[in-house]
Amino acid sequence: MKLAVISTPHFFVEEHQILTALFDEGLELLHLRKPESEPVFCERLLTLIPIAYRKRIVVHDHFYLQHEYGLRGIHLNSRNPEPPRNYRGTLSCTCHSAEEVRLRKKQMDYVFLSGVMGDNASALSAAQLRDMSKSGVLGSKVYAQGNITLDNIGALKDYGFGGAVVFSDLWNRFNIYTTQDFSEIIAHFRRLQKAVG
Repeated sequence: MKLAVISTPHFFVEEHQILTALFDEGLELLHLRKPESEPVFCERLLTLIPIAYRKRIVVHDHFYLQHEYGLRGIHLNSRNPEPPRNYRGTLSCTCHSAEEVRLRKKQMDYVFLSGVMGDNASALSAAQLRDMSKSGVLGSKVYAQGNITLDNIGALKDYGFGGAVVFSDLWNRFNIYTTQDFSEIIAHFRRLQKAVG
């Protein structure tokens, strides 16, 4: 199973250092999600990340960055539901139901299935996930997204997900306003990698 990380929605001083360290540790897929950001700030962040790692980055906004910086691909969303004309590169999107996954995974290189874990009303139940697994909805092109933690990431393999998308469980280990040492976030990433391995 693969591990994907979504960036924080806000920029912060140590961000390029942390992302580079995560890539050094073996991060294969970073989704750069900065909604409502100015393109110049995304460009600045990308220039601070070593060129060799840019092929591991997918952008959710400012799709021209994919070509300009040699990024891996783009991720479609409600803000940007269509790829640019004549787009060539990796294409992904987020899905919210089994029906949407069935349709979109045929069109995409991979998809995120939102609402996989958690205790809110929109979270998918274990029974729903088992049914999706049995009916062939899940598989190598479907990544679980939504409250994925070190504690529940192991269960995703049993359902047949091809990957897991981590956000809060990783970024909550670093306070962008007060923390300067990012060793805990790197140590936690290593634990997550081991759990999906």
